[in-house]
Amino acid sequence: MSAPRLVGVLGGMGPLATLDFLQRLLEASGARRDQEHVPTVTWNVPQIPDRQLALAGGGADPLPAMLQGIERLNAAGASCIAIPCNTAHAWYEALSAHSRVPIFHIVDATVQALQAAPQPPHSAPRIGLIATRGALEQRLYQSRLEAAGLEYLVPTAQELDQFFMPGCYAIKAHDIASGGRLLALSAEALLARGATQLVLACTEVAIGLRHAAPELLALSVDPASALAQACLRHWKQG
Repeated sequence: MSAPRLVGVLGGMGPLATLDFLQRLLEASGARRDQEHVPTVTWNVPQIPDRQLALAGGGADPLPAMLQGIERLNAAGASCIAIPCNTAHAWYEALSAHSRVPIFHIVDATVQALQAAPQPPHSAPRIGLIATRGALEQRLYQSRLEAAGLEYLVPTAQELDQFFMPGCYAIKAHDIASGGRLLALSAEALLARGATQLVLACTEVAIGLRHAAPELLALSVDPASALAQACLRHWKQG
């Protein structure tokens, strides 16, 4: 029996988001029995330094720890790698240069999902980005959305400080109820300012909204789900 093609997952950022991504991949597979599921190898090591703090200049560089994970996934036989952390993609080029196998870009997968989604005639979506300050300052999403001709809104500094940041870190502390309520307020602020569709561009956001405001998910694209679909297409192509 030949070795299976393995989807590698560079996780731990955070560990709950990694488990949520694996759940998204499991659900996307449409498998009817164990043997039809996507085989994975996961590096779920949460001691990787905080990406948000690093980009703000107040924390240790996470790149060496992420490179160690990439090395381990390559050595384990991964045929591709997914990183279910949006902010970690600020180091995407360095990580890709270090890997023998392709690393899927979560933003590219998300833009592809946005372009494939049906839209009402004569009505272009206005996307509300829910993301970390670091991801926004690095323009991880903005540059790709602009290239695709998609209009977007970003949170204000006050919304980031009052809703998003405490909500995100509450989820990381497994206070999903409190974190979800704060992240829902962040989403509602964008909708109130004219967003018609949300991109949940931090992997903790969907976790919180599923708990606190599941009705908002109908207006949302979840990058973790888009990334899972990219992994599934790669695996099916064989």
